[in-house]
Amino acid sequence: MLIAAVRRLALPILALLASAGIAVADTPAVGQPAPAFKLQDQDGKWHSLADYKGKWVAIYFYPKDDTPGCTTQACSFRDNVFAFNKEGAVILGISVDDVASHKAFAEKHSLPFTLLADADKSVSKRYGVLKTYMGVMEMARRDTFIVDPQGRIAKHYESVDPDGHSKVVLEDIKALKAKGSG
Repeated sequence: MLIAAVRRLALPILALLASAGIAVADTPAVGQPAPAFKLQDQDGKWHSLADYKGKWVAIYFYPKDDTPGCTTQACSFRDNVFAFNKEGAVILGISVDDVASHKAFAEKHSLPFTLLADADKSVSKRYGVLKTYMGVMEMARRDTFIVDPQGRIAKHYESVDPDGHSKVVLEDIKALKAKGSG
């Protein structure tokens, strides 16, 4: 609650700084429009957030293809894909890996959802999830955003536990739909 209140108070200040041309790295707040993007998937096909207008979207950022935690998380989303489909929700995984890496990862683990390559790290920066690991490697932090059918951030999970996270996201989408959000 306190974090949400601070973010609401900070938004006008951040907007003022942005209008003055001062860059501020921050995650988009709940209720704000999700930052737009256009990225290639594991098959080289382009996707933009606007393609999913009218649908619930779970955008999960993850550090690196085919690492233990990222594999656990991706396979958890894979195992729940039919439940997400039943709710009319789309799963999008994003990391700073390239298209070829995503293709190999998706094929190895039979991932039936879209993985988007943010190789230039611009989308991870706009979502405020780009993190420097070991002082040298920039990768996405393990954050998830639920985007409502109008394209607004409905929920944000920071630095999540990859094990079982997809079930939490699914239950929250159901709850948000039941409340009439979006």
